[in-house]
Amino acid sequence: MKRILGIVLTAVMLLGIVAAFASCAGSTYEIALVTDIGQLMDKGFNQGTWEGVEAYAKANNKTYKYYQPANEANASDNDRIAAMKQAVANGAKIIVAPGFLQQKAMETVAKENPNVKFVFVDGWAFGLDNVTAIVYKEQESGYLAGYAAVMEGYTKLGFTGGGGGSNPAVCRFGYGFIQGAEDAAKAKGVNVDMKYSFKYGETFSASTELQTQISGWYSSGTEVVFACGGSMFSSVLSAANENANAKIIGVDVDQSGESERVITSAVKGLSVSVQKVLGQFYAGEWDAKLKDTASNLGAADDSTGLPTETWRLKNWTVDQYKELFNKVKNGEVTPKAELPSDITAGWSNVTVTLEQ
Repeated sequence: MKRILGIVLTAVMLLGIVAAFASCAGSTYEIALVTDIGQLMDKGFNQGTWEGVEAYAKANNKTYKYYQPANEANASDNDRIAAMKQAVANGAKIIVAPGFLQQKAMETVAKENPNVKFVFVDGWAFGLDNVTAIVYKEQESGYLAGYAAVMEGYTKLGFTGGGGGSNPAVCRFGYGFIQGAEDAAKAKGVNVDMKYSFKYGETFSASTELQTQISGWYSSGTEVVFACGGSMFSSVLSAANENANAKIIGVDVDQSGESERVITSAVKGLSVSVQKVLGQFYAGEWDAKLKDTASNLGAADDSTGLPTETWRLKNWTVDQYKELFNKVKNGEVTPKAELPSDITAGWSNVTVTLEQ
């Protein structure tokens, strides 16, 4: 009798295990986010995009999941392809992929899965009906940040960017930052010095080398550094903490919560724009509004600017900022997006020192 009971209990346990595996195997996630490199919660670009996915999914009772390609900062196209294929295998109807490095992987997987839709954040349209792109006018946010810093009274600025100088969005941020500083310096009749570097930002990662570089900037007189590169923020913050009165400008999302040293952030509407596209997809508007198109969003769409709810500037007010923002919004002030061949040349009130 005991033997029979043992056999029955064993059978029940096995059935439970099989049922558990079946349940896991049957799990599907309609909305997927696939990062390119770096961590999901990078306090910047990846995180801002993920927050949009999460907000839409929770508000509309959709299943969702994120995928980080293997090898993190050293992720390859094959790693991204594998992550996207896993998302498809898990039932993704739409895949949101932030970062310009996604193009090759997205093209490969999108061609193989024409019924799955892809959102290329910070990307471009490349001839596939199941791909849509969201691109931002980062030069506007960069401009506003540079203008704000100089109007606040800072004349020793720094810019450190991710992507090794090949990331279009970061380049637009940086170029706009110089333009804003130049216009504010002219308005105030002052001269501004700016250190400008992509030297340690190839992978957007924190590093001791970057921390040492930025600490050296602060030690030699730089007052505020625009940290434009995801997890690079951590290294800039560590450097700032080594130097009294050192300040930071954040990027992509409002990073004021990370430290009192953050005076403002050059933001873009990652969460809002992702939620908008997901809403259009689920409303059946893909073919009419999204397929093989790139939405170029800026101040006119309330998708670039500086956060005002956490305003920390003392000498330049929110009202003064809003006045300038409205000029950008209506096209009266139009920061340039296309970089010149020499970023250091052509400025009258800003001296740009490039560190390579």
